[in-house]
Amino acid sequence: MKKIMNKTGNIKDRFRTAGTRHGAYSVGLTVLVIAVVIVFNLIVGQIPEAYRNIDVSSTRIYDISDTTTELLDGLDKDVDMTVLAVRDETDDRIVTFLSKYAALSDRINVEWIDPVLHPSALTEYNTSENTIVVSCQDTGKSTTISFNSILVIDEYSYYYYGTTSYTEFDGEGQLTSAVNYVTNEQQHQVYRTTGHGEGTLSSTITDMMDKNNYLVSEINLLMTTSVPEDCELLLMYEPASDLSESEVQILQDYLSSGGKIMVLLGDTSAGDLPNLVGILEQYGMTVADGYIADPARCYQNNPYYIFPELSVSGDMADGISSGMVLLTYAHGMNLTDPVRDTISVTSFMSSSNQSYAVTETSQEQGTYILGAVASETISTGDSTSSETEDSASSETADSTASESGDDSSSEAETKESRLTVIAAGSLIDQEITDTFSQLENTQIFMNALTANFDGVQNLAIEAKSLNVEYNTVQHGGMFSLLMIFGIPAVILIGGFAVWFRRRKA
Repeated sequence: MKKIMNKTGNIKDRFRTAGTRHGAYSVGLTVLVIAVVIVFNLIVGQIPEAYRNIDVSSTRIYDISDTTTELLDGLDKDVDMTVLAVRDETDDRIVTFLSKYAALSDRINVEWIDPVLHPSALTEYNTSENTIVVSCQDTGKSTTISFNSILVIDEYSYYYYGTTSYTEFDGEGQLTSAVNYVTNEQQHQVYRTTGHGEGTLSSTITDMMDKNNYLVSEINLLMTTSVPEDCELLLMYEPASDLSESEVQILQDYLSSGGKIMVLLGDTSAGDLPNLVGILEQYGMTVADGYIADPARCYQNNPYYIFPELSVSGDMADGISSGMVLLTYAHGMNLTDPVRDTISVTSFMSSSNQSYAVTETSQEQGTYILGAVASETISTGDSTSSETEDSASSETADSTASESGDDSSSEAETKESRLTVIAAGSLIDQEITDTFSQLENTQIFMNALTANFDGVQNLAIEAKSLNVEYNTVQHGGMFSLLMIFGIPAVILIGGFAVWFRRRKA
């Protein structure tokens, strides 16, 4: 009995030692930490996915712009997003972005339907697998977004090497465009002129116009007697040949009735387009001869590659942060007095005062306008339409306005005619817009285009590149000297100082 009690006492004594107490403390602390981690993970798991994932990538694909935030804040209709896909097999980037997007508005409802378990859903929605159906009950409108439109595949790698990789993520652009489409009952009609060797709009621009729900159609003015009544904007992109006399009359009549025209000049010299240039001169914009060279604001010492100075405000300034726009081989303009005092002309893009209009025989220094808008308030009605057409000169314009105000103010309707001119079609050249993604060429173009529509905001959001970005310094200068010589020298000197101090000690 004494032996048993002695053994029991020995065991108790062992548990009273310092080592045992420290061991127990360590075990208890480990158990506590594990318990805290488990509880923390359980709590985090209950947080919605929209707030659980943090984007630390260089591409920032989950960042949502102020344009989308403002649209979703102002939603007054419910929007349903039905995802026809197997959620567990869907790319995590799409799943995460959808949850983040829907979290921005209580008006957006996201529902996942597994087409494997519910194959009839594909027939019901008349679409295919891996598709998002965006719909609005209030308007009765719906549209579909393919996953391939959100994650843009690298077709070159796929077809030539059999590998699947992605070049762009267009989640925000596609979803915002779809929400705008299904909640907006109005679609704007744009006509693009043909028959003058016009340039072809790049896929980047056509995609952005689609995202803004602009319906773009073609029109040959030689084959008609007037601009269609449903035309809200007539777009002329890089015409290579001049307008005929009948086309000039059509455009003048269209502007005098409150129409809106947007012209982007191409490589053709002003002397080859006298009729088109004549219309611009009526509205206070005279095209200078030659190309504009700007040594003070140029790209890599090429004076014909210009970074113009922007002077934008209001809707024209939406989304403009850096103000970096690149134009190549631009024609310049000078602002002059328009034919009527009722016309006002405003510049929004120009060269510096160190620029030159260069021809084969001359160089004329000055500040040249590279983008401008001429606007005029037009009073239309039964008795004023003829008066507006007759006011071809500035002398009769004032008397006509006063007479129309006295005799037919009750029947008159006020419209604003608008002529937007950009002196370089290279503003939306795909080689520029796709090569220099940091530039705001497409943003300023879409802002200028959207400004022609009342109460419309530019909602075209470009896709985000998924290409790897490297932190490189192209022109290191003093920075490279610091990295190569400065930092190693500091380390060597510091090490020598420590060694010398210890040696003396």
